[in-house]
Amino acid sequence: MILDSLLGFFSNDLAIDLGTANTLIYQKGRGVVCNEPSVVAVEKGGLGGRRKVLAVGSEAKEMLGRTPESITAIRPMKDGVIADFEMTEEMLRILIRKVHRRRALVRPRVIICVPHGITEVERRAVRESAELAGAREVYLIGEPMAAAIGAGLPIVEPTGNMILAIGGGTTEIGVISLKGIVYSQSVRVGGDKMDEAIANYIRRRHNVMIGERTAEQLKIAIGNAMPPEDPEYVEAKGRDLIHGVPKSIVISEVEVYEALNEPINQIVEVVRKALEKCPPELSGDIVDRGITMVGGGSMLKNLDKRIEAELGIQTRVVEDPLSAVVIGSGQVLDKLDELKDVVLR
Repeated sequence: MILDSLLGFFSNDLAIDLGTANTLIYQKGRGVVCNEPSVVAVEKGGLGGRRKVLAVGSEAKEMLGRTPESITAIRPMKDGVIADFEMTEEMLRILIRKVHRRRALVRPRVIICVPHGITEVERRAVRESAELAGAREVYLIGEPMAAAIGAGLPIVEPTGNMILAIGGGTTEIGVISLKGIVYSQSVRVGGDKMDEAIANYIRRRHNVMIGERTAEQLKIAIGNAMPPEDPEYVEAKGRDLIHGVPKSIVISEVEVYEALNEPINQIVEVVRKALEKCPPELSGDIVDRGITMVGGGSMLKNLDKRIEAELGIQTRVVEDPLSAVVIGSGQVLDKLDELKDVVLR
């Protein structure tokens, strides 16, 4: 206990957005200090069968789909929750050490953002992973609340604020008033499902199999939530499923729009349902204030316009959608006494 107190003097508090696609870390006094893909490259069959970590983050992501049999690049997070406990712990330990410049004795206080609807077992797994990775104290905060704080919404006022957070594995919608979540819903649709939809479409339409990184690059380059007026074209490389040889094809923006329709419709339906479930008093506030979008998925071209067109409510994407959740979590840690009500018990 005394050692923990002493170590606290040498540590800087951290906020962590432990996402399916990316892990971001916010350090008190320094801002966002780490933004790495949630990918770990491991060597199989090490000493005692233990997997040896070779790389984490961007370096590991470069290995996706390109590793020999002895090495595998894995995503320890799936649909916003831990799928591989051991690798999540290793990834957190390496990233925390990297942020603290490899000082092994540093044990920071940590707040971690999690999907609002996760189970108690999943919460415990996140907390234990952070503790084993070297955290002194661990707090959890729901993603809609962290996103709303990071977006600068007036969460302490008696008015309705609707936040839509589209991540790699999940889409979270929340209606927030008086530091509480009045309604929330989490669906397992996000950037990864968009990538999957693009890859499936190209396989059906062109008989070509592409990797997840290629699908993601197509989404970023020519992804569109609205029918494009002057479509762009991009070359993609994959494997011909009929002849089994490498093949290069040209993909149009219209094709990617068609591929993305299903996951986008699911996101629109989540927002529609939230508006239906929202208390009438707060519905008026949402009509006046609109919907605020955060998360990497919200950066898809014209997604805000698509939601606005289908639901008739003004929709905006915050200035820094990727960092909004981790910045909001960091602000809670900075003002823990004032905002302790928003931390998950």
